[in-house]
Amino acid sequence: MTDTDDRGASSSPIRLGALEKQVMGLLWDHEPLTVRQIIELSEAEPAYTTIATVLTNLERKGLVSRERRGRSVLHAPVVSREQHTARTMQAALVDGGDRAASILHFVEGIDAADIRLLRDYLEAKDVAE
Repeated sequence: MTDTDDRGASSSPIRLGALEKQVMGLLWDHEPLTVRQIIELSEAEPAYTTIATVLTNLERKGLVSRERRGRSVLHAPVVSREQHTARTMQAALVDGGDRAASILHFVEGIDAADIRLLRDYLEAKDVAE
């Protein structure tokens, strides 16, 4: 897939185009799906070959798996939406220059509930270590 640094963060994030994001969103919400089901759930009516190509690209990127069931091929996400988001955030920290400054700017922009969530998580992690 991609190289990782010593913290496990991806050094080059898996970038998704608009249609890839849409397909992943449908798979995360309704997994597993066939190409036809993805087309039916899409806001636009993309061509069958377009969706098949997008799914092949997502499989190559390690985000989607396929499984044959009878005459159908079902596609499912390999990682959760939350795992993908976390990997994207980690990659942004790796590529963002000053890691500490990026983290601090991020924390300044989150609400009080998220700060409590982080504080509780970090305190529980300290106790476990």
